Amino acid sequence: MIDVNQLRKGVVFITGDDLWRVLEYSHHKPGRGSATIRTKVRNLRTGATVERKFNSGEKIQDVRLDTRQGQFLYSDGDLYHFMDVESYDQLVINVSSLENALPYLMEGMQVGVTEYDGEALEVEVPLTVEIPVTKAETGVKGDTATGATKIVTLTTGLEVQVPLFIELGDIVRIDTRTGKYLTRV
Repeated sequence: MIDVNQLRKGVVFITGDDLWRVLEYSHHKPGRGSATIRTKVRNLRTGATVERKFNSGEKIQDVRLDTRQGQFLYSDGDLYHFMDVESYDQLVINVSSLENALPYLMEGMQVGVTEYDGEALEVEVPLTVEIPVTKAETGVKGDTATGATKIVTLTTGLEVQVPLFIELGDIVRIDTRTGKYLTRV
């Protein structure tokens, strides 16, 4: 059990049967009365995001999650299949739990699979990924003094701003935290 004053971004706790990850945290102390903690939390099983308010001094049950190395195999409708690289077990995760990782997932990619009591909950993609360009318009020559950019589409469907010299078939490195272009590979 932890005090709600110890909640921070990224902390996971359990209420009833639901696992929640804190996305945002703010502490409010009005002029009179007790302090409240306002949080924005995401249900790790359903992917639903809600705002929850706690009174200062409340206790909640914190949770320790395990992370295993996995490999993305394929998607089948709303279900995404991964394989544990050590035990070769197949893990299935619902698309609603993959919202942050979805634009970067490619078949065969190594990822971290977060689980609780043997249930796969979410996926952590590497900080950078290398993805081929599938659609790129030609850039206008002579406009390079201003650092001109264009939008390209990657094999995962992600659209990214890149420099004019990037062409169809090039492989680009993308920062998964920001979704921005880093370099051509």
